[in-house]
Amino acid sequence: MEPSPKDGESAAAAEPGRGGTAPSSGVVVQVREKKGPLRAAIPYMPFPVAVICLFLNTFVPGLGTFVSAFTVLCGARTDLPDRHMCCVFWLNIAAALIQILTAIVMVGWIMSIFWGMDMVILASKYSALALLTSPSL
Repeated sequence: MEPSPKDGESAAAAEPGRGGTAPSSGVVVQVREKKGPLRAAIPYMPFPVAVICLFLNTFVPGLGTFVSAFTVLCGARTDLPDRHMCCVFWLNIAAALIQILTAIVMVGWIMSIFWGMDMVILASKYSALALLTSPSL
């Protein structure tokens, strides 16, 4: 009686021509994060402003998000280029209100802290991009 393959063995090893010694095909996979409208409305701010907004969001939920809404009116770029500046401003105000109103049950506070961390991450990408594209003196 011939032993049957164990459950842990791969099906590829049982197929002819697909043994374990075949080289990998070298497929490149690209992953893109799809953001909702509220997350995409987070502005790319200068790093010190983003840190201040994170600090404000940590101690007063929604306050840093509220302050970041005004940076949109000052010309900060977002991931929503097709929307008007006022629409993006009101999306940030809505996110701040959600954070303030749900802070009572801790959900808004946690969301506020994560929102501030996203601001700092975007600001670090913004500052790195600004260094790469600035002309050297």
